Amino acid sequence: MADLLEAVASHREAMVALTQELIAIPSENPPGNFYAETVGLLSVRLLELGFTDTRIEGDCLLSFVGEGERTLYFSGHYDVVPAQSPSQFEPALKGPNLFGRGSSDMKSGLVAMIYAALALRQTATLKNGRVGLVFVPDEETAGPRGSRDLAERGLLGRNAIGMLTPEPTGGVVWNGNRGAITLRITVRGKSAHVGRQHEGINAFERMITVAQALQALKSEVEGEQRSILMLGGRTEGGTNFNVVPEYCSFTVDRRINPEETFEDEKRRLLEVLDRVRGAGIDLDVEVLQEGRASNVGEDVPLGAALARAVETVTGRAPKFEMCPGLLEIRFYAERGIPAFAYGPGLLTVSHGPHEFVPVERVVECAQVYALTAAKLLGR
Repeated sequence: MADLLEAVASHREAMVALTQELIAIPSENPPGNFYAETVGLLSVRLLELGFTDTRIEGDCLLSFVGEGERTLYFSGHYDVVPAQSPSQFEPALKGPNLFGRGSSDMKSGLVAMIYAALALRQTATLKNGRVGLVFVPDEETAGPRGSRDLAERGLLGRNAIGMLTPEPTGGVVWNGNRGAITLRITVRGKSAHVGRQHEGINAFERMITVAQALQALKSEVEGEQRSILMLGGRTEGGTNFNVVPEYCSFTVDRRINPEETFEDEKRRLLEVLDRVRGAGIDLDVEVLQEGRASNVGEDVPLGAALARAVETVTGRAPKFEMCPGLLEIRFYAERGIPAFAYGPGLLTVSHGPHEFVPVERVVECAQVYALTAAKLLGR
């Protein structure tokens, strides 16, 4: 497979250039900026590289290379979390690293997907199937216009033998992820001047009661179950220091381990809120996201092929771990399709003010993807 590795490496400069182009598009989510511009750039560059079987589906982009129905998908998201500074959309190459919002999570991974597929085509490696490139938005907000939309329209994972996504795994392979239920709870009160606060209803004070009830569940979840429940990731309320707050809202983020039952944990969470509502507290509950846990055995053919490819390219056998967050492998795992995350970025710098990716890791990731596909589709 030396020719395949060399084919990928020969595109190093082009990979850096395309990653820089993508970083320069501020596709922030929320709110969902510049999706059309990102898809437009990707589709143009794919056509320039000879990917003629390419089509736009809503805010998603699909492209295929190879023959036959058996498909190994390389799927990644092009949305990024909001930047801390506009300068993060000015890509900067400093020594061995490329800086900018999305460099690690995960625009460099999209480029690795593209050039892995290009090398497979150039070396005529694909003999028994094809590679499907999938570019989606909204991963940062649970996928309503991305993978979830493709799934609802029957376009996700057609004829799939597996899926790889280049999340910033830092050298390990993620073969599982926690599920998530994220809520926004808004407690209602009644406004009044501070001097006549007895005429109002203090939503903040009522919110404390709600939070205390959830704290009891948090102790159970994080004690016996060794799972996660976080309160107050985002909070807001009130209008001024001298006005009784008529509303107060806060978020609740429940992360569910693969061994836990999604329905049971959701029920327990909502039962707490029903109890405080029954005690006379007026509150609204908005579901911000839901996603189920997933777990794929590392010994399935795709996992074994990926592990061998990583060891061949990097000289080290990878560890398989559960992702601490939510992953889009869940959309595929729910359909019985083995799916794994492995990418060039680093979780430790993703979403941060100094996000970067080592250029060499982008090349290595593309080589890993190409070798994995060659093992599964090259015979």
